[in-house]
Amino acid sequence: MGLKISLAQINLLVGDIAGNTQQIIDEALRARDEQQAHVILFPELALTGYPPEDLLLRQELVHRVEHSLRLLCDRVTGIDLILGYPIRRDGLLYNAAGVIRDGHLIAEYHKALLPNYSVFDEKRYFEPGGDPCVLEINGVPVGITICEDIWYKMPAARAAEQGARILLNLNASPFHQGKAPEREKLLEKRAVETNLAIVYLNLIGGQDELVFDGGSFVVDQTGKLTQRLPYFEGALGLVEFDTLGGVTTPVPSVISARPADEEGIYKALVMGVRDYVFKNGFRGAVLGLSGGIDSALTLAIAVDALGPEQVEVVMMPSRYTADMSNEDARKEAEALGVSYRVIPIEPAFETFLDMLKTEFAGTSVDATEENIQARCRGIILMAISNKKGKILLTTGNKSEMSVGYATLYGDMAGGFAPIKDVPKTMVYRLAQYRNRIKEVIPQRVITRPPSAELAPDQKDSDSLPPYDVLDDILLRYVERDQGVEEIIAAGFDREVVKRVTKLVDCNEYKRRQAPPGVKITQRAFGRDRRYPLTNGF
Repeated sequence: MGLKISLAQINLLVGDIAGNTQQIIDEALRARDEQQAHVILFPELALTGYPPEDLLLRQELVHRVEHSLRLLCDRVTGIDLILGYPIRRDGLLYNAAGVIRDGHLIAEYHKALLPNYSVFDEKRYFEPGGDPCVLEINGVPVGITICEDIWYKMPAARAAEQGARILLNLNASPFHQGKAPEREKLLEKRAVETNLAIVYLNLIGGQDELVFDGGSFVVDQTGKLTQRLPYFEGALGLVEFDTLGGVTTPVPSVISARPADEEGIYKALVMGVRDYVFKNGFRGAVLGLSGGIDSALTLAIAVDALGPEQVEVVMMPSRYTADMSNEDARKEAEALGVSYRVIPIEPAFETFLDMLKTEFAGTSVDATEENIQARCRGIILMAISNKKGKILLTTGNKSEMSVGYATLYGDMAGGFAPIKDVPKTMVYRLAQYRNRIKEVIPQRVITRPPSAELAPDQKDSDSLPPYDVLDDILLRYVERDQGVEEIIAAGFDREVVKRVTKLVDCNEYKRRQAPPGVKITQRAFGRDRRYPLTNGF
């Protein structure tokens, strides 16, 4: 006797309960007919997609889930289904995993541990469960847990105490740099503690700021990795368990490669852009191409996500734009095969200066004039976006967003910000990674000093510390919550640290008005880091 478990590593749309249900039915029938699986496992909250957020407060959502559960009972036989959904029991809402067998919901597990940190707000919606869920599938006792439950000892231990020989863990675990090896190390520990083989199924796809990277995997009772599905790809994997001699052991199978840092981040950005654009019904994307590294990387991501025919770029030179910037921007557009045009902003800039000359009389030129140029570009790009139904992608990075080195209603204007959580030093690494696949970003763009080109001979270093220094300070202050004195004690110049941290603090109002973008670090602005605009800390 053995046990075959299909792993449905699928991409779902939050709120599309009917569409998600049909996808679940299709995958279940495929697993039954093509893989002869005994059971198929789906991700956490598969019926609603993850995270449904305040859709959970709508009673209609729960009614639709109940209808879909009845439909699944009617439509799928000959294979057990284990899937996640929200359900109301005795007036309380639970994050549940149900087992459907031949027309009946035969068991239900309620998530015991509800994360309420970082991007998670599950205590806002759900009540914690308590009882373990262990049932036999083809003669093998199987325990069920959901996502956060596996990060702590108690839920897995309770399933083992109830006689489970395999633990199935349904997940919607979002990507960030370094997360994948952390998951595998954790499951190794949990398997050894419980003497259980563990199947870890993860979601894939982009949902607003979050990207779910897949990489579902299996470990045996010793914590040894025996199988892994691909990252950033849909898959219907099959796990086979040998039950000879009373020991339940996963049969070794394909272990898909785990991407290195730059590859994983780049793929997350591509998936995040693709799903945000297409799931929201946009016809494609438009962006401004400056000849700088940020817009060059954003263009490469957009083309890899959407295809060159869905992307168009606009070059908007000003009186301060260097000839090499125009040349490099054109080379990037041609290398990636996108439609491009040149719309100089000088006529609009001159008109605004003329309109404001009385207001500006007696004042000197400062950042105001620089911001007007950025806003001229924003107006042009938003007009094209509105007219053509294409989303405007902004090109600012995390380093700039941290210190406010960006213009509200100018280069911050847009619908999605692909690299807003990517530090500048990582922007360079990603550009070099993309060029190793095929050179689409001129080397001069990577090596020349970065500049906003809004003033004569302007360089970023005129206003900011070197990016390697800046990014290290930001990592400590933004992601690790280190204080000013602690950062200074680590060897940084006191005045630089004080200036950088002050810039971070006083630019929260800008970040609140920025478009969403893909989360790739452990702590992104927005869902992860929520600071009051007005505070005297």
